[in-house]
Amino acid sequence: VAEMIQLLFTLTLAEIIVILILLFRTPLRKVEIMVLDRMKQGRGPVMAKTVAATLSAVLFSSLYSISKIQKRSVDAGSVNPTDQVLLANHLLEASLMGFSLFLALMIDRLHYYIKEIYLLRNSLSGITRPMEDYGSMKTGGADATKSSGNEGTSATTTIKQPESRSIAVKRAKGQG
Repeated sequence: VAEMIQLLFTLTLAEIIVILILLFRTPLRKVEIMVLDRMKQGRGPVMAKTVAATLSAVLFSSLYSISKIQKRSVDAGSVNPTDQVLLANHLLEASLMGFSLFLALMIDRLHYYIKEIYLLRNSLSGITRPMEDYGSMKTGGADATKSSGNEGTSATTTIKQPESRSIAVKRAKGQG
């Protein structure tokens, strides 16, 4: 019984460390995300669900034992010191198991949202690069207009056409 409590404390501490690494941008974060990615491939999800189901079954068993001990103490009218120790032990086990399951869920969600943020940043950087090109074309002036001599359907040439037309109109007015 004491080994199980030590194991649950170790599991809880390890999960807290994983969450702290995920929360703060450190060099370990990328490594941890890669490890979590690998764990979610192949048999990893099945194994995680099996462990979670086993932990949940033991949690419900511990909660049932707690209710049985409380019922026995209410029926007897007095509190047995052995029952008090058993009740405290089961309460500690149940709380550690519940907290471990909660932290595992938090790790899963944090990993998912961090991956989503990385994907959104990558797709956003793909969108902002053409916008930066557009900004440099706008401020480029005559050099940008000389680069497109033909009319096309791309955004860069349609943006450049009004500038070249206005220059052509100004030259025509100056010559005539």
